[in-house]
Amino acid sequence: MIRRIGKNLGLSVDDVPDESRQLQTDGYTMLRGVLSAAEVDALGAQILAVFADFGEERTRGDKAEFRYEMINRSALCQEAIGKQAILDAIEPLLGDDCHVIANTAWLNPPEFGGGPWHCDAGPHVPRPADVPWDDRIPYPVFAIGAHILLRDCEIADGPTAVVPGSNRSGRLAPRGHMTDPELTYDGRPPVLLTGDAGDVALFVSDAWHRGTPASGGRGRFFLQVHYGRRDIAQRIRTTSEVHHLSPEALARAVTPRQRSLAGLHDPYFYDA
Repeated sequence: MIRRIGKNLGLSVDDVPDESRQLQTDGYTMLRGVLSAAEVDALGAQILAVFADFGEERTRGDKAEFRYEMINRSALCQEAIGKQAILDAIEPLLGDDCHVIANTAWLNPPEFGGGPWHCDAGPHVPRPADVPWDDRIPYPVFAIGAHILLRDCEIADGPTAVVPGSNRSGRLAPRGHMTDPELTYDGRPPVLLTGDAGDVALFVSDAWHRGTPASGGRGRFFLQVHYGRRDIAQRIRTTSEVHHLSPEALARAVTPRQRSLAGLHDPYFYDA
């Protein structure tokens, strides 16, 4: 666990919630009953209004299923991502000045096909399989994803699955097992993050995770939030839209590397 010492970081020996410890060791945790039924109804209605008012974004095949930058489009989304129960769980790992780096609403259909095992960023500390981690060093966490459930999510709905402990692997999921439902790490099988509306699933960005295929359920409806350390750049809008460059610097950035060096990155994980 970490704490801020002025503008720098140090180790914390303070008591922290069990959920923070589970995030650090297992890469995931569940927070139950974070939103009340009334809050779920109001938030869900506001998000559905955003789906109606804003068109599909980007060119992905599933672009109809999501809307970006919800913090900008919904006051209730901005309120929900600041729930104290969420902050209590993530701040011991990211710092009490962590911020939202991406905020997307998802509305997956009943025929949701799932996806491959992946990590959202990193791994932030890549290492070979034969190099063990020294457990005297707290394993660092740089970003945490949250799924604020706006509808009960059962196995038939295609919940997110996480391979416990994979956040500490220093590696990507093995290429030959990208859709293997029995993928394990260190002998531990996947955990399905099922829950009720108002629950919040949290997972470390480095953890191997995937949306599982739905099987006759209603599909998933949730608000996704990614929280990052202060040092991690926000990706709520693309760098082509929000950047620190003058018109002259923009004009000089011609080649792909000149553009990325200047901070103009193509959209990828997190990016709106």
